[in-house]
Amino acid sequence: MHYDHWREVRMVHADWPWKFFTPKEMADRSTGELQIDPAFLDRLDLLRSDFGRPLRILSAYRTPLHNAFVGGAPLSRHLTANAADISIVELEGGKTILRSLAFQAGFRGFGYYRTFLHIDTGPAREWGKYK
Repeated sequence: MHYDHWREVRMVHADWPWKFFTPKEMADRSTGELQIDPAFLDRLDLLRSDFGRPLRILSAYRTPLHNAFVGGAPLSRHLTANAADISIVELEGGKTILRSLAFQAGFRGFGYYRTFLHIDTGPAREWGKYK
């Protein structure tokens, strides 16, 4: 599903059945454009439920222009709406648990950064420093 702006999403079960995240959180930060991958959002909701605490999404779907602006990989999973960068700043040791639960929820791509954890449903791979 694609929306020119996240505000177009009707907040009824048919358009947005996900409990823990809003269309605004998943939309491109520069334009508000929103692409939805339901299987990704199902996994993300499961991850949040299992984690038991709020997760702060820093970036999810990105338009090609925004992805280039932030230095994203040319074939970034953000472009296909099946990636998210989650803040780990205030998780106090939660990064290890978050990564484990994300793997259990079906995420296979993990990027470790100083302030956030990248997760996606692409091929199994990892980059960055885990510790």
